[in-house]
Amino acid sequence: MSSVLCLFCAWLTYRAIQKSNCYHREGHNAPCSYEDTSSMLLFGAVQVVMSQIPDFHNMKWLSMLAAIMSFAYSFIGFGLGLAQVIKNGTIKGSINGVPAANIADKLWLVFQALGDIAFAYPYSGIVLEIQDTLKSPPPENKTMKKASIIAVSLTTFFYLCCGCFGYAAFGNNTPGNLLTGFGFYEPYWLVDLANACIILHLVGGYQIFGQPVFAFAERWFINRFPNSWFVNNYYTNKHRWFPSFQTNPLKICFRTAYVASTTAIAMMFPYFNQVLGVLGALNFWPLAIYFPVEMRIVQKKIQSWTRKWVALKSFSFVCLLVTIVAFIGSIQGLINAKFE
Repeated sequence: MSSVLCLFCAWLTYRAIQKSNCYHREGHNAPCSYEDTSSMLLFGAVQVVMSQIPDFHNMKWLSMLAAIMSFAYSFIGFGLGLAQVIKNGTIKGSINGVPAANIADKLWLVFQALGDIAFAYPYSGIVLEIQDTLKSPPPENKTMKKASIIAVSLTTFFYLCCGCFGYAAFGNNTPGNLLTGFGFYEPYWLVDLANACIILHLVGGYQIFGQPVFAFAERWFINRFPNSWFVNNYYTNKHRWFPSFQTNPLKICFRTAYVASTTAIAMMFPYFNQVLGVLGALNFWPLAIYFPVEMRIVQKKIQSWTRKWVALKSFSFVCLLVTIVAFIGSIQGLINAKFE
């Protein structure tokens, strides 16, 4: 699901770059509309090539590029929001948030927002895969714990800064995405740069979420068909302009089919916030809460109905409720966006 969102976001971002240049040339009220999905197909084609990276161990350069791009567009979004607040000379919006016609509509918006927030930390599904690439000493789990604390702290800082300053800058008119939703038109080149950084970040993001799927599926095929040449044979390719590399028929076919299927699904759901909320809700409780909590209970051998057991189970149950209401709210928003 995260792979689908990466594809969709890449298409949305590329379209924003086209619109940004159009608005700069023809004015902010110009009818600049770009609904062509060829850019999504192009991104999918890039991912077909990138998906042939063997595994996480060979993704160091791509991960570093994605991290740099992430910092770049986050700083730009934060800076543009702060500059807009200073330019306005006042803080827009209110503690009550975006008004709604009635309480029911307000609840739907709150539920959808919970889904958006839930999607902010979907990395738990790949933590063990990343940890497997670390060297020791020190122990991998200690290194990963330190890395997770730093990563979550930085992510929270930038999300809060971009979200708070974006709302302070535009109030109730804040777009779902400050950069692709045109909270900012000028300087257009800076907005284009930030969006280009997003696209490059998504190239790496897609692979980070896709590699665990590839690894799981390929392990299953190897165990299921241990004598198959299609599954187990590797062929070395040499080219005078590129380093030699190995290919495997299963990897080529399965990974290409995976990218093609996620591209097709992404083309069916062109509603950013609503899709974000749905995917966030589906990922949040099972991957980020339930399994880590259950593993903690088993690892530490926490007895049933002890204080720690009750606290962990209560936390998991509350997060389950958040997931349910976020999913319902996001589905309602997706239906409204589809038929409005």
